[in-house]
Amino acid sequence: MAASTDSFYLGFDFSTQQLKVVAVDGNLSVVHQDNVQFDSELPEFGTQGGVHIHADSLTVTSPVLMWVKALDLILGKMKNAGFDFLRVKALSGSGQQHGSVYWRKGTNQVLRDLHPGKGLHELLKGGFAVSDSPVWMDSSTTEQCQYLETAVGGAQRVADITGSRAYERFTGNQIAKIYKAQPEKYEDTERISLVSSFAASLFLGSYAAIDYSDGSGMNLMDIFSKQWADSCLEATAPHLEERLGAPVPSSAVLGLLSPYHVTRYGFPEDCKVVAFTGDNPGSLAGMRLQEGDIAVSLGTSDTVFLWIKEPRPTVEGHIFCNPVDRPSYMALICYKNGSLTRERIRNKCAGGSWEVFSSVLRSTPIGNDGNIGIYFDAMEITPSAVGVHRFDKENTKQPEPLSEPHKDKSREATVSLSPAFPYPCELLQRGGEAGGLGDVIQGDVAGFSAQGEIRALVEGQFLAKRVHAEKLGYKIIPGTRVLATGGASSNKDILQVLSDVFDAPVYTIDVANSACLGCGYRALQGLVAESGVSFAEAVRKAPEPQLAVTPTPGAEKVFAPLLRRYAELEERVLQESKQ
Repeated sequence: MAASTDSFYLGFDFSTQQLKVVAVDGNLSVVHQDNVQFDSELPEFGTQGGVHIHADSLTVTSPVLMWVKALDLILGKMKNAGFDFLRVKALSGSGQQHGSVYWRKGTNQVLRDLHPGKGLHELLKGGFAVSDSPVWMDSSTTEQCQYLETAVGGAQRVADITGSRAYERFTGNQIAKIYKAQPEKYEDTERISLVSSFAASLFLGSYAAIDYSDGSGMNLMDIFSKQWADSCLEATAPHLEERLGAPVPSSAVLGLLSPYHVTRYGFPEDCKVVAFTGDNPGSLAGMRLQEGDIAVSLGTSDTVFLWIKEPRPTVEGHIFCNPVDRPSYMALICYKNGSLTRERIRNKCAGGSWEVFSSVLRSTPIGNDGNIGIYFDAMEITPSAVGVHRFDKENTKQPEPLSEPHKDKSREATVSLSPAFPYPCELLQRGGEAGGLGDVIQGDVAGFSAQGEIRALVEGQFLAKRVHAEKLGYKIIPGTRVLATGGASSNKDILQVLSDVFDAPVYTIDVANSACLGCGYRALQGLVAESGVSFAEAVRKAPEPQLAVTPTPGAEKVFAPLLRRYAELEERVLQESKQ
C-alpha cells in the first residue's frame, strides 16, 4: 500500500514543557508544525517548566487538565491556521515517559459521549481521580522501589523482567505510592494510563491501550513476554491488571478517531488512531534507527540510544521494547559527565579553544600510546562512581592533583538534560558552575601531557559508551551506523574518535522535534504494518542523515584491546569507590 502524497499524518508530543504537533505528507515532508507552551499559554495552572515541584523537593507533578486544555488549544490553532484536517489519514503521538494518569470511574462513558460544542477540558473537568499526575522528575518513591526489588528478588531480577532495575520515576512505583498514601483515590480509579496512552484516549474517545515500548518504562511489564509481570503487579497494588488493560504492539491501530474530533475539527470519519508511545521511543522512530545502529547525543549529559536484537538487562541503563520493530529492543544509557567535562579539559589543556583541542586530536596517535583516562567530574550514573582516574599502558594508576573537580563537593548546581534527548535521568548534580570548571584546576596535568589528557578524555568517553552498550547486548554488524547529535556533533575531530572507537561511519542528524516527527512516521506505518511492510520501507522517503566521518584504517586493531582494558579498569575504579 503506497501512501498518497495528498494524505497527511499527524504526530503529537506531550512533553514536559509543551505540546507539539508535526504534520507530514505522503512524501514525509513536514507540511505543518505548531506548539503550546504550558507555562506561558496556560498560566492559570501555575506551572514552572510544565511542572509543580512540591515542598519536599522530591514530589513533582503536572495538572492533568493542563494537558487536556493544551490539546484544545493546539487543535484550535491548527483550525485557525486553515489546516486541512480532512486530509489526515492517521495520527499517533508520544508522551513524556513514566508519568501516569488516573481516570475516575465512569469516565470511559464520558469519553464516548463527548459533545463537540464544548472543549475537552470542560467535558473532562471531573474525569480524574488524581488531578495532579506524577511525572518523570518525581523521586519520592525510594521506599516503593526498595519494596519492589525485595519482593521480586533483587535489583537484577527486576531488570531481568522489566528491562530496568526499580527507579523512583518509573510508573509502577508511583502507582504503589498513590495506593499507599491515597487509597481512596486508587479505589476511585477505573483506568491508569501513561501520558502517552492518556493522550491517545483523548483522540480515540475511549481508554487507549498502553503500547509495548512505553509500557517497558513502568517496572511492571515483562519485556520478553510483553505481558504484565504478575510478581511486579502483586508488589505494587491490588487489582492493578484490570486498571492497566492489556498492552498492545506499538504499531497497532487502536481504532477510528472519535466522532467528537470529526465534527468539531473536520477530520475524516475513517481517520485512524495508531498507538501512542513514549518520547524516547518516538525519537528512535524520528531518527530512523535501524538494526545495528547507535545514536549518541553529545550534550550537557551524553545519551546513547541502541537498537538491540538480543538484550541483556543490567542494573545500569534501560531496555525497552522497540517501537518500530516488534521482535527487537531499544536500549538507553545516560552519562552525566558530558560536555561540561569536555569544556573543562578544553579550558585546562587547550587554552579554552576548540580549534586547539581539535588540532590535538588530529596530531596525537589513536589509542593514546596505551594511556586511558576515566573522567567522572561529578558522580556518574553509568557506572555509579566519581573521580578522575588515569592509567598508563601498564595499567598503573597515575597520581592526581588535589584540586581535581570531584574533590570540591561544596558547590552544586542542577544539570539540565540534553535537549536532543530529554530522557529522565535522575535529577543530576555536578560540581562547579556552568562553564566554570575550567578554572578549578591550575597547572600541569598529573601523569599525562596536556595533549595526552585531551585524547584520553575523548577516547575514554567513547570507550565507555561502547563497553556499556555491549554489556546490554549491542552488537556492531555490517552496515552499522553511528548517528550523532548534540553540540559536540559539530566537531569532526571528536566525531573521528567516535568513529574509530566504534569502527563504524558516523552520520549527523537533525533531531529537532524528533519525537513528533517519529510519531508522524509511525502513524503512516501503522496503516501498513499489518500487511508486513517494515518501518524502514514505510519511511524510505524521509531525509537521510549526513555522512560526517569514516573509521581510520587500522583503528579496530588499536581499540579492540583498549576496550577490554577499559572495561577492566572501570570495574577496578567502581570497586575502589565502594571501599
